[in-house]
Amino acid sequence: MDINVPLILFLLVAGTGVVTLVDRVLWAGKRKAAIAKVQENFSELTEEQKEEDKKYQAAIATASAEPSYVEISKSFFPLLALVFVVRSFIIEPFQIPSESMVPTLEVGDFIAVNKFTYGIRLPILRTKVLDINDPERGDVMVFFPPNEKRYFIKRVIGLPGDKVRIQNNRLFINGVEVPREHVSDVIPTNPGEFCFSVGGVYKVMEETIDGKKHIMRNCSTPSSAGLAYSSVVPEGHYFMMGDNRDNSGDSRKFGMVPEERIVGKAFVIWMHWDKFLSIPSFSRAGSI
Repeated sequence: MDINVPLILFLLVAGTGVVTLVDRVLWAGKRKAAIAKVQENFSELTEEQKEEDKKYQAAIATASAEPSYVEISKSFFPLLALVFVVRSFIIEPFQIPSESMVPTLEVGDFIAVNKFTYGIRLPILRTKVLDINDPERGDVMVFFPPNEKRYFIKRVIGLPGDKVRIQNNRLFINGVEVPREHVSDVIPTNPGEFCFSVGGVYKVMEETIDGKKHIMRNCSTPSSAGLAYSSVVPEGHYFMMGDNRDNSGDSRKFGMVPEERIVGKAFVIWMHWDKFLSIPSFSRAGSI
């Protein structure tokens, strides 16, 4: 089961915030009144005597004591609220769970996603309240696919109105072939991969979309999705593909991504940590 971190964080902020507010408005006043009552009951004592009187000290401690849930809420609310605001509107961290974006992103990469570049959205509801920029071809974008609650990360290939066609692993946008140059060949080693099963090799290519270069790979033997595909991107939707073209569940499988399901733009790898018992590495840190 996928954990809905934004919802959990929102509930924590709301819960600790309500307790903090009620304490400030109601309970703190009652504690102050209780302390005043103790002061009145021990008014015959001097300040020096009060410091040494155990009954007075115990009464003051009881009157001023905050319930543990109030103390915890007041301590954690500012931090939780800050994290919630940063994650919801500015930057959110993600870990790459699959090989669909290899060689650009590897399993275990920790990335940062810009949450405001495509517009400000309300947390949880994902309703856009402020337009800023539209996605561009070549962007690496985090989103929710149609009928999915999990985050996906792929590259923007087609914009609204674009005609996307794939023929024998060659990509065409609006009838123009996307240029690419051969970089290297990689022999597949995972028996679960399509390219391994057909005895092919990965052709690593430098692809250029709208002047932006990135590395991707195709199997020398095209998969069914690489042999022939054609579609027109509807208005308000985007066509997404993984850079690991033959090992990616993307728009060729689940369809176009509606604008309202966009999360943000991935812009940097800040750490790599693929196994729990391994040592985190920063060797892959850098812009995406």
